[in-house]
Amino acid sequence: MKTNNKSIISFFTVLLIFILCNTSYSQSLQFCEDVSKDGVPLNTSTVFNISTEGGYLKCLTTLPYRVGTTEVSYEIYKVDSDGYESYDNTIYQDVDASWTWFWKEITFYKAGRYNINVYDGDKNFLASAQIRIQYY
Repeated sequence: MKTNNKSIISFFTVLLIFILCNTSYSQSLQFCEDVSKDGVPLNTSTVFNISTEGGYLKCLTTLPYRVGTTEVSYEIYKVDSDGYESYDNTIYQDVDASWTWFWKEITFYKAGRYNINVYDGDKNFLASAQIRIQYY
């Protein structure tokens, strides 16, 4: 019985290390109110309140490697109540090829759920996330 418990503990220890390693080296897209000069997001959320005249937030992309391009794009899709996406907009941003993180201020004018996909200049996928915008 002790050998079996040792095997189970060893398995879960290896699994936990694997999960932590993969998490710490993955790319991410976060939504926040601001970004520090060191690339730390301030007041992150997946839900933001805007007025009926619109409101903005910042999209912070963090990579475990250099972006390797001089332009990125943010493809924005509105998601309906059934989960279907409809194209909304593409925003382009100039970046430095050596950057491992960058942010873009994006203004929303309509409430709803949105999927945002970030691509490099060659249209290689970098990161994605979903956000909900609601009126206050």
